[in-house]
Amino acid sequence: MTDYPEDKHQEEPTQVTDNGRAAPEADAVKQYDETLKPLAPGDIVEGRVVHVGGDEVLVDVGYKTEGRIPASELGLRPGQTPQDVLRVDDNIAVQVLRVDEGEGTVVLSKRRADERQAWERLTAKFAAGEPVEGEVTARVKGGLLVDLGVRGFVPASHVDRTFVDNLEQYVGQRLRFRILELDRQKRNVVLSRKELLEEELARAKEQAFSQLQEGQVVTGVVRRLTDFGAFVDIGGGVEGLLHVSEMAWSRVRHPQDVLHEGQEIKVKILGIDRERERISLSLKETQPDPWSTVADRYSVGQVVEGEVTRIVDFGAFVKLEDGIEGLVHISQLADRRVENPSEVVQPGQRVKVKIVNLDPAARRIGLSIRAAQPKETKPQEETPVSYSDPGPEGVTIGDVVEGLGELLERTQRDAE
Repeated sequence: MTDYPEDKHQEEPTQVTDNGRAAPEADAVKQYDETLKPLAPGDIVEGRVVHVGGDEVLVDVGYKTEGRIPASELGLRPGQTPQDVLRVDDNIAVQVLRVDEGEGTVVLSKRRADERQAWERLTAKFAAGEPVEGEVTARVKGGLLVDLGVRGFVPASHVDRTFVDNLEQYVGQRLRFRILELDRQKRNVVLSRKELLEEELARAKEQAFSQLQEGQVVTGVVRRLTDFGAFVDIGGGVEGLLHVSEMAWSRVRHPQDVLHEGQEIKVKILGIDRERERISLSLKETQPDPWSTVADRYSVGQVVEGEVTRIVDFGAFVKLEDGIEGLVHISQLADRRVENPSEVVQPGQRVKVKIVNLDPAARRIGLSIRAAQPKETKPQEETPVSYSDPGPEGVTIGDVVEGLGELLERTQRDAE
């Protein structure tokens, strides 16, 4: 039986119009289908979070229905929930796991999309020699774990420039690292913070040495104390040496008597050795020199009190104030001959001294303990005894010894 055109037209009234064009209903369906994103397993697509549940997240990826991300594919850390990492209207990247055309469902993974993008980013950074940044998530045997989108490992020897005893302090911190090894197939990323710090320190030193000048006063932080001085960070990790002799105008027994680690101080740059990368500093040069005004406070003949600081073979040094010390020569320690100054004074003893000479230009003060002592009064001359004078009770010695008075008077006349 032959099919006539009019019969066909009657069988499919909604598919074709009189002029042969598609019906409006079919046209709308076609246009809608064209707007849908073609999805295939493995694709990375952008989507908008439309629902966050307890065990899944729904994402609009432009398909006929929302895609579903199971909680296991969110990349949650232990103890986290979907609500901890996502909010409605968040824009995220996801990887397509499965597409069921019949049911119109799509299963997605945020974790795999994040890892894939992370590997691409790390590969590019490694090739370019650029640092990466990530959060330290845990301390493990031998080092630290870092979240870079994928897991990275930092050996303990590469956590800092110096040995670190307590690695727990870094957990939760966001830090920058240099990539040492990167193997995507083995999922192996080895990092170093130490190398990055050393590179940054080298650049900071180069910049510092090009800008610092002798005589400049800068602010620094005391990093380490030694028996001979202190190392002071004057910016960018550049350290200078503050020798114990430059800590104060007075004698300093040990740096810890003046400074403590972490203390912020102002120091003057005394010298810069750019070839050996050494900087010498002074703390006392930032403070007034007490010798410049010593003549305003002291004068020859003045008696003052001070503290014995040192004993030497030829005498003892006495501190009058911070930065001002004078010498008591061994001959000025006492009125008697002194073989050893320790016979008379000891370090730490407070003594009165008299200033016998003062030379501010030479930064010298001569002192005397002997001259500062009060002079002893001379004993009064004894009154000649008269043997004829009555005693306390009117009795004379002549009354006691019969004839003694006449004998003495006769002896005196004979002598004349």
